[in-house]
Parts: sequence; C-alpha cells; structure tokens
Amino acid sequence: MDIQKIISDLVGKLAGNSDLISKFSSKPLEVIKDLLGIDLDPSMLNEVVQGVTSKLGGEAVKEGKGFIDKIKSVFGKK
Repeated sequence: MDIQKIISDLVGKLAGNSDLISKFSSKPLEVIKDLLGIDLDPSMLNEVVQGVTSKLGGEAVKEGKGFIDKIKSVFGKK
C-alpha cells in the first residue's frame, strides 16, 4: 500500500474542512475508510496521521499531535 498516495488523497479531501479534520483527529481509521474506501492497517496509522497533519499544518497539526499521543498511549509508547 502506497502511504504517500494515501496521505496525498486524504490531504486533498480534508483540506479546508475543519469538521472532517476534527473527525479525522478522533477517528482516523473510520475517516480513511469513509473517504478512501480502504481499511488501513493499524500499524500504518501513525505514519499516515503524521503525514496528513504535517501537510495540513496549523490547527490540524495540533489536533493530530493530540491524536498521535493518544495512539502512542494505546500501544504503550510515550
């Protein structure tokens, strides 16, 4: 699976839509499935979230970082 393509596709669909960005921050797997029609392997999630938030910038980065911290805690990483 091409992670860079997934990131580019998500950025294109999320850009300028704060409601969708917020939903992505709280439920990224669900948003990825809804927007792209794919089930992303959870092991790839962190890389996709970081890539999307870095490309979107601003508030999305803050929301994404909070989400990344939550993901790390789920997997027992700090």
